[in-house]
Amino acid sequence: MGKVSVTINGRAFTIGCEEGQEAYLRDLARHLDGHIRDLSGQVGQIGDLRLLLMASLVVADERREAVRRVETLEAEVETLKAADRGRAEALRADRERLALSIDRAAERLEALFAASDT
Repeated sequence: MGKVSVTINGRAFTIGCEEGQEAYLRDLARHLDGHIRDLSGQVGQIGDLRLLLMASLVVADERREAVRRVETLEAEVETLKAADRGRAEALRADRERLALSIDRAAERLEALFAASDT
């Protein structure tokens, strides 16, 4: 098990993590610390617990917004896929009609050619 030191609101913490996750955990801590610094600049040093709670709510809001955006994009992708399937079906139907028209024209030409030989 790995360990990583992070700094949140000017205080150092050592946290255990899985091997290889140290850089990721540091990045998460920097993200959280950035929110805490922003909040403390707005509301002052109101205590570590309150700042951590407020920053956690901001991060939770970011996550919820990201999930909402992903869901919206997934719905758009499904709409585009359905439209694409519809266009593909229409194209197949058009090709079938064209092939049938060509077959009928060829039959008429063959009939005309046969009639002209007699």
